[in-house]
Amino acid sequence: MAKDFILPDIGEGIVECEVVEWLIQEGDTVKEDQPICDVMTDKALVQIPAVHDGVITKLYYQKGEIAQVHAPLFAMNVADEQSQSDETHTEQVQNTQSDNASSEHLEDFILPDIGEGIVECEIVDWLVAEGDEIQEDQAVCDVMTDKALVQIPAKYTGTVQKLYYQKGEIAQVHSPLFQMSIAGSTAKPNVDVNDAVVKAQSKAADKSIATQQTTANKVVNKKAVASPAVRRKARELDVDLTCVPGSGKNGRIYKQDIEEFIKGEVPNTIDTSPLSSATTKSSVTQSKEPQSPQTQSGGMRAEPIKGIKAAMAKQMMASVSTIPHFTFSDEIDLTQLIALRASLKEQYKAQGVKLTMMPFFIKALSLAMKEYPVLNSKVNDDCTELTYFDDHNIGVAVDSKVGLLVPNIKSCQSKSIVEVANSLTRLTDAAREGRVAPDDLKGGTISISNIGAIGGTIATPIINKPEVAIVALGKLQHLPRFDESGQVVSKAIMQVSWSGDHRVIDGGTIARFNNLWKSYLESPSAMMMAMS
Repeated sequence: MAKDFILPDIGEGIVECEVVEWLIQEGDTVKEDQPICDVMTDKALVQIPAVHDGVITKLYYQKGEIAQVHAPLFAMNVADEQSQSDETHTEQVQNTQSDNASSEHLEDFILPDIGEGIVECEIVDWLVAEGDEIQEDQAVCDVMTDKALVQIPAKYTGTVQKLYYQKGEIAQVHSPLFQMSIAGSTAKPNVDVNDAVVKAQSKAADKSIATQQTTANKVVNKKAVASPAVRRKARELDVDLTCVPGSGKNGRIYKQDIEEFIKGEVPNTIDTSPLSSATTKSSVTQSKEPQSPQTQSGGMRAEPIKGIKAAMAKQMMASVSTIPHFTFSDEIDLTQLIALRASLKEQYKAQGVKLTMMPFFIKALSLAMKEYPVLNSKVNDDCTELTYFDDHNIGVAVDSKVGLLVPNIKSCQSKSIVEVANSLTRLTDAAREGRVAPDDLKGGTISISNIGAIGGTIATPIINKPEVAIVALGKLQHLPRFDESGQVVSKAIMQVSWSGDHRVIDGGTIARFNNLWKSYLESPSAMMMAMS
């Protein structure tokens, strides 16, 4: 008898993973503990073994797709199950099918814990409508917490009866999210599910006939992998995502992909719209003539601040209203460090290490904090007690699709530059997708903001409370400077801007601390000696 293998918990807080590679195929005979597939979480690569001897009958996901924890991963016929039991079971199902079909009952789906400390979330998008038939593990809605985007799957096969929240409303954890009817233990035939899909596609077609006609024969991205924000933008612009080429991993679609698609498709939309030939010719003629731009004036729109953006706004307001900020700026000559990184980059790239400049900044910061531990502390609200941290959990601000996230690399004082680089790559990749593990966002002790990656030289960064300092890195510039002989030479210069909590740090302390950090960056050999 075929049994589903349910993907178990593979890490605290992990709710989904990517299928990296199937190590078997449908029809293969496998042994207990034989590796079945490799999956990637936002923390590690995990190998999933078989729990029985048997024959693989179905793989529920393709390579590159996202599998859900506590959902079926594959099905197999267990070797020690007798075929007679299969026949008996089939007869029992046939005899009781009519009874089960009539024993429909309603069940509320209770919104589960979706992260430590999360008590509510925003409904970003419903992926189903009332009356739709859904399959077990089918995605039902996308929700936004103050930390990440989470997709909620169905637990059973059935029909959606009621959605308890509207799009944009706040849902409470451990309360009903939607209601569905379950037809006993009998799953709905596949044809019903297909009809529901066709019905949903028909509804979408009614909303945008012109777009459908334009893109009907141009499906280039069947899976249409995209975030809720991108899907919302596509709906607003009446764009069929299956026709948009995705530039991301596994064909993932970003907002810029939609914008590029529209730029290339607008002329076709005009030519193929359902107008009479005379009207079409008139439109084409008018399009050739210069037209005065029509602009609207005096309008406005209000948009609620929710999710991660709301959390950031609250955090920044608390910081500037309770912490007396002061700013200290300096410039750093990175000429030697750039040369060192260039000589090592290809060597470590072959080992799978992405060696950017940031790991050097982070490690140098950790070395400097050993001499100035007050930079790695926090003060209580009454400013009566100062707590010093042993671990240097250095946060890096990331401009993600869902807002500003500041994941932190734990225990930098005990990590090598290569280990810092690997941790940084993992965190930034996860942050850009808005799916950082809660533990990676907690416990930061000091932060770095790399504004120079976008542009700008000087900033006044806001401290990430309860930390006592943050540094903003400006863009790298090649500027003329005098060498030791008084000759003008080109140097790689970066401006850095510190913000400090003046209740804890005075100007002299942060200047001396910055000078030590700067010395490590300007003389990499001194940094290497300090690491020994």
